[in-house]
Amino acid sequence: MGPLLHYSLLKYLLFVILPHLLTQCVSSMQRPCLHSERSALLQLKESFILNRSASSYSLAYAKVGSWKLEGQGDCCSWNGVECDDNTGHVIGLDLSSSFLYGSIDSNNGLFQLHHLRRLNLSDNHFNYSKILYAIGNLSRLSQLYLSFSRFSGQIPSQVLELPKLVILDLSGNIGLELQNPSLKSLAKKLVNLKYLNLDEVNASSTIPQNLANLSYLTYLSLANCELRGEFPIKVFQLPNLQYLRVSYNPYLTGGLPEFHKNSSIESLKLANTGFSGQLPKSIGNLKSLSFLSVGNCLFSGRIPSSLGNVTQLIILDLGVNKFWGSIPQSIFTLTNLEGLDLEDNQLSGAIKLESLLNLKNLKSLQLSWNNFSLLTTSAVMNVTVPKFRWLTLGSCNLFEFPNFLSGQDELEFLDLSRNKIYGLIPKWIWGFCAQTLQVLILGGNFLTGFHQATVVPPWTNLRILDLGSNKLRGFLPIPPASIYHYLVSGNLLTGEIPSMICNLTSITTFDLSHNNFSGTLPPCLGNLSSSLSVLNLQNNSFHGPIPQTCKKGSKLRMIDISQNQLDGQIPRSLVNCNMLEILNLGNNRIEDTFPSWLGRLPELRILILRHNGFHGAIGKPKTKEFPKLQIFDLSFNKFTGHLPSRHFPIWKAMKVVDVGKLRYLQANFSFKVTNYDWDFSFSYSMTMINKGMETEYYRIQEFLAAIDLSSNRFEGCIPEDIQILKAIQFLNLSNNLLSGPIPSSLASLTELQSLDLSQNKLSGEIPQELVELTFLEFFNVSNNQLIGPIPQGKQFATFENNSFKGNPGLCGNPLSKKCYSEGSSPPPPSLSKKDRDSRSWLEFGWKVVLLGYGSGLVNGLVLGYSFNPMKHKWFVK
Repeated sequence: MGPLLHYSLLKYLLFVILPHLLTQCVSSMQRPCLHSERSALLQLKESFILNRSASSYSLAYAKVGSWKLEGQGDCCSWNGVECDDNTGHVIGLDLSSSFLYGSIDSNNGLFQLHHLRRLNLSDNHFNYSKILYAIGNLSRLSQLYLSFSRFSGQIPSQVLELPKLVILDLSGNIGLELQNPSLKSLAKKLVNLKYLNLDEVNASSTIPQNLANLSYLTYLSLANCELRGEFPIKVFQLPNLQYLRVSYNPYLTGGLPEFHKNSSIESLKLANTGFSGQLPKSIGNLKSLSFLSVGNCLFSGRIPSSLGNVTQLIILDLGVNKFWGSIPQSIFTLTNLEGLDLEDNQLSGAIKLESLLNLKNLKSLQLSWNNFSLLTTSAVMNVTVPKFRWLTLGSCNLFEFPNFLSGQDELEFLDLSRNKIYGLIPKWIWGFCAQTLQVLILGGNFLTGFHQATVVPPWTNLRILDLGSNKLRGFLPIPPASIYHYLVSGNLLTGEIPSMICNLTSITTFDLSHNNFSGTLPPCLGNLSSSLSVLNLQNNSFHGPIPQTCKKGSKLRMIDISQNQLDGQIPRSLVNCNMLEILNLGNNRIEDTFPSWLGRLPELRILILRHNGFHGAIGKPKTKEFPKLQIFDLSFNKFTGHLPSRHFPIWKAMKVVDVGKLRYLQANFSFKVTNYDWDFSFSYSMTMINKGMETEYYRIQEFLAAIDLSSNRFEGCIPEDIQILKAIQFLNLSNNLLSGPIPSSLASLTELQSLDLSQNKLSGEIPQELVELTFLEFFNVSNNQLIGPIPQGKQFATFENNSFKGNPGLCGNPLSKKCYSEGSSPPPPSLSKKDRDSRSWLEFGWKVVLLGYGSGLVNGLVLGYSFNPMKHKWFVK
């Protein structure tokens, strides 16, 4: 045997045989899992049902499915189980994304694993059970992951008593609370934390200052936790901090500090908070920063050019703030940028398309709603422009479709709204991003039609098509079958609604309002009610009967077919619209009696039947009708009988004054575009008489309450119990046959801004108590049979003659006719018997006390309408 063979054999023994023998030796020395812990694991397995819908991760699988006694009876070899090599104790349990479904109780075998150091139960469904106090039995835990697992209730104090905890992730459990104990207590006790994620946990407290004492923190995420107060600025300067997220806490305030060059921050997410101030120039010191999101905050000032030093930036979100000035050119040197959001600020100047050419990785560019112009030239070759997936150039002073768009083939979202683009939509649009485009917004331009139209556009995945507020002529373009929201309001389109529309089985918003459409409404519209939420056909020339629009299971929330020429009766199928919030049938030719059966709709908030041929008396309510009704407009019909006072006690929404945050009535939708959760809101609108003028509300305040029964044939007295409708802001009973006194109980309607009782047969005096209506801006009692002195002071000092004219027996300011105290003489001119009768009230010796003028007009509530032609807004945060 030669030396070479000896060497080869030795090498084989050293590097092959010996390691294998050592591995077997060590393996034989490893302790198998303990019988008690194996039993605990099996009991844990048996306590749950395996349900695929319990986990959302695409690679989820049932880890406990292979756990069994026979075969691999050593639990240390089971999926998700980690044991200590020396003791055999279970020290790690990873059952994340394991299809586990069911509640956890205190007898669960999990709490018998006293040596656990790492526990991960994320992405399961624990049926909204509580995190139990028995978690305190696991005192060796250093890592605890319970995110997105449907836990709820108060986090037990025992979690805060785990002394070795360095990682705590309870995020994504909507319904989980950290209030007693509080976030302050957590920061006080878990001082060794390196990773803390409480996203979506309801902390509902002032942000504790002692968060700045968690000096080991590398990761802190407190998004959407209902935090408020001023964020401790020292948290930004924690020596090891790499990731900070406090987004979606709108009442959380604060500012940014001066950043040092040794900062290790890589991700800073403050979007949708109350943070304010300026971006410090020292933000350029954050050399490791790759994600900066301060969108939808209150930041102002110029964008610092030092951002160009943050060369690792991948996402830069400064949208929806108050930044002004020009965009620093240094931003266009950030070659790693994939997302740039500057929309909805006050930025000015001009941006040359060439500036974007260095940003080869840019996928999302949002520049809409500023004051600058985007300059495009045909010299820019399509191949040099980044391939965008998300592009918003709304309100960028564009006069034509940018040429570079014709070379884009990956776009999913394109917004060119509110520009000055004239003429025809170019023919290349039909071959443009046919497979990828999901959102196309061209509203608010001067487009007149399509250069080369097709029957159905080619975009197979299109979800939103907005062509509204243009000058489009011709027939209605048919969107693809994938469409969710189709908006073509405010154009010059003509013809009938084609029956092909009824093939759009996924459509949720269908807005053809303010066009010149005619013909009858297709009966097949009712087939869409299982998907359709908003149907707006207002202000066209449709005629004929209203089709049966609602089937059982209808999702319709808004129906507006006002300002047409529709006739017949209200279709009784509307009783199936259990989600309906607004029904506007105004300004048509409908002949029917009052539809009391609509009172069964549990969500109906606005009912407008104005300017039709409704007739008859409003009878006694049979059930608790219209529980959420807050706007009730029956004006300009032929209703008779008494006012519907028997309905007042059951109109609950008009009895409670809402003093909460200003909100608007709208339909909200959410879906994914480019892996973003994208929100779309459609604001409800209406037209009604307010302060004597027909007013269009482009948005409706959520707490607005109004009753308009004017221009009918109602008779009898104004009922005293109208005082229970305390939320009413507008009350119009004018042009009826009402008689009797004005009830002093109207003074209980403390939210009233407009009160119109004109053109009736009301008698007696104007109650002095009405002076106390401090929000009252419009008051009209003209053309009645009222007598006596006009109340003086406060809001009544602001009303003019027209408010009181046509009442010969009234006197006092602002009328020229004076009132006379007892014992004084009236002026000498002789009076007719009729005139003397109208002044007979003086015989009773009324003593009039003239009140001094108050502070004048009291500011009322802000009206819920604007004259912005855009009826919706997109939010991408």
